[in-house]
Amino acid sequence: MEFVLSELSEQVVTARAAQKSLMIRGGGTRLFYGEPVVDEDATGWLDLSAYHGVVGYEPSELVLTARAGTSLAQIEELLASQGQMLAFEPPRFGATGTLGGCVATGLSGPRRLAAGGLADFVLGARLLNADGNVLRFGGEVMKNVAGYDVSRLLAGSLGVLGALVELSIKVVPRPRCEATRALALDEAGALQQCLQWRSRPVPISATAWVPDEVGGAGRLMVRLSGNESAVRQAQGEIGGETVSDDQAQAFWLGLRDQTHEFFRHRPLWRLSLPPRTPALGLGPTLHEWGGGLRWLTGDQDAAALRARVQALGGSACLYHRGGVSRDVSTFHPLAAGVMQIHRRLKQEFDPSGVFNPRRLVQEF
Repeated sequence: MEFVLSELSEQVVTARAAQKSLMIRGGGTRLFYGEPVVDEDATGWLDLSAYHGVVGYEPSELVLTARAGTSLAQIEELLASQGQMLAFEPPRFGATGTLGGCVATGLSGPRRLAAGGLADFVLGARLLNADGNVLRFGGEVMKNVAGYDVSRLLAGSLGVLGALVELSIKVVPRPRCEATRALALDEAGALQQCLQWRSRPVPISATAWVPDEVGGAGRLMVRLSGNESAVRQAQGEIGGETVSDDQAQAFWLGLRDQTHEFFRHRPLWRLSLPPRTPALGLGPTLHEWGGGLRWLTGDQDAAALRARVQALGGSACLYHRGGVSRDVSTFHPLAAGVMQIHRRLKQEFDPSGVFNPRRLVQEF
């Protein structure tokens, strides 16, 4: 594998010398996410799919280290054999999805409500920089993180600072017991109910309110995770109907991997909002994380939507643009001070602009 890494490094050095840029890819399942590639003819591809394999796994230490091209499916199969899992439940988007793409996009799945986001579980990283050198950040245990935690900074950076080539991830034990309940509620009622549960010691690991396709109120799906007695007691407190294990697994996997019918809509907006935010009433909506994550579809005035969401303390990402003009940025516009930080980071890590130009921010 060191030969593969050497070839990748040489490709980066050659591109920099020729003043050309490189788009980073692994399994190719997440290329839809981020700003669209503007000039494909002037851009080469840095393919990390051949740089794969688990480097180290210590189940007793709850740490896994793998190369960026390692498939999520392989990692999750290995973890499952030891009764463990990735706590942030990342979406797959297909069988070829890789660990590098997972961390570079920074997307978390339904369990983020209880476990936290992807960046919270990145312990260390190796980064191929614009000089063709491999830099190491962080380590394989939490106490190794001192000073600036660059490895977590790389989570969600979409490769604009360099190519992730190896990652150390904290893993967690799988829950001993899980059960899912379904409650017939409209969106406002579901949001209010989720807020009430937040103040109670209920082992909720995921929620999702799904609108009824035939125009009814919709359903609030609630997943409970923990030991058997806690889950059994919580089911009585939650109420609603019991969802069979097979149906529950299919639903949560469909939500995690975004194969649920709702995710076929275009354009599709991803709104991050304070959970106390009431229903927006802007069109078909599906919400997760107790109302903190809302998926919105239908024709929207991008500027008006973002102004309203920002006033509520949130942000709006044009997740799947459909026919929306490229002039509309994918991500919520950054405040001037935050933009300055982004510029300084890009200048520090990739002053030649080799990696993923204009994928995270349209300006660079």
